[in-house]
Amino acid sequence: MTVLVTGGAGYIGSHMVWRLLDVGEDVVVLDRLSTGFRWAVPPAARFYLGDIADEALLHQIFAENHIEAIIHFAGSAVVPVSIEDPLAYYENNTGKTRILMSAAIRAGIRHFVFSSTAAVYGQQPADRPVGEDAPLRPESPYGQSKLMSELMLRDAAVAYDFRYVALRYFNVAGADPEGRAGQSTNGATHLIKVACEAALGRRGQVDIYGTDYATHDGTGVRDYIHVSDLVEAHLMALRHLREDGRSLVANCGYGQGYSVLDVLNMVMRVYGRAFRIHIAPRRAGDMASIVADATLAHRELGWTPKYNDLEMIVRSSLDWELRLAERAGFDAAGVSRVYAAPSML
Repeated sequence: MTVLVTGGAGYIGSHMVWRLLDVGEDVVVLDRLSTGFRWAVPPAARFYLGDIADEALLHQIFAENHIEAIIHFAGSAVVPVSIEDPLAYYENNTGKTRILMSAAIRAGIRHFVFSSTAAVYGQQPADRPVGEDAPLRPESPYGQSKLMSELMLRDAAVAYDFRYVALRYFNVAGADPEGRAGQSTNGATHLIKVACEAALGRRGQVDIYGTDYATHDGTGVRDYIHVSDLVEAHLMALRHLREDGRSLVANCGYGQGYSVLDVLNMVMRVYGRAFRIHIAPRRAGDMASIVADATLAHRELGWTPKYNDLEMIVRSSLDWELRLAERAGFDAAGVSRVYAAPSML
C-alpha cells in the first residue's frame, strides 16, 4: 500500500513524507515545485513533477503505484494574495482539489486527508478557544476556498465509497527536530520564519500589521503549532481512516495563543540579536485573535502533541535557518556566526 502526498516538496509536505517513511510507509510525492524544492523530498520517496489537476499524470501515478490514501497539501496559502487574486485561489485550492478528488474516487482510493485551515472560522469571540462547531465565516478567498473544498469532501463521502479527515491548521511553525526539513520558501510570510530571517540579517525589518487589536498588547494573537506535531496529527488521521473511522473535521492547535510581539521578543531573546520592527496598518482578512479547541483531535484521533512550547518552536526554526545558511556557505549578513544558545538538534 502506498500513500500519495501532494505538495510533498513543500514545507509541511516534506515533513509529512519524512514521517511516513520513518514508520515504514511507501510514499509517492506529486509537486509542481512552485514553492517547494526537489532537494526537500527524501530519496526514498518516488517523485513526480507536475500539477494535481493534470488528469493524465494522475492516471499514470495511480497506474504505476498502488495508491491507498492521499494526503493533500498542495495549494496556495497567503491571505493577502488571495484577496488580491481571488480567482487564482479558487482555481488552485478548490477547482484543482475537485479534480484530484474525482480522479481518486474513480481509481477506488478511499482515504483522503485534507490540509484545511483555521481561516474558515473568520472572526470569533476572543475569550475562548474555537471549536469545530463554531460559525464558519471566512474573511478571505483563501479561507473560503478551503471551506469549499471541505464541503466537496463532505458531499463526496455521502455519495461514494470514500472517507476523509480535514485538519484545520492554526499557525504552523518550527522545523524537524532531526534537521531534515524546515520552512525554506523564498519570501515566506510565516511570522516566525520572517522573524528568524530578520534575526540572522536576511531581512531588514519585520512588519507588524496592526497594534490596536483587543489583545493584551494590541497585536494579533495566534495559536502556533509545531510542524512535527501537525504531521503527527495527519499520521493519526490516516490510521483513523484505515481502521474504518468516520469522516471528520478536526482542529490542530494547542489552545494557547501568543501575540505578534510575544513571538518577536522570543526570537530576539533566543538568538540574542535585535532587529528592526516596522508598524504598519491592519491587513484585510486578518483576525484579532484565534486559538484552537483541539479536543476532538485528541479524542477521535488519539493525537498527543510533543512540542507545545513557543521557545522550542523558535529554536527549531532558528536551527533550520542556520542549516540553510550552511547550504549557501555563509549567513546572509556575511558573518560566520555560531548559534550559541542551546539547540534542540
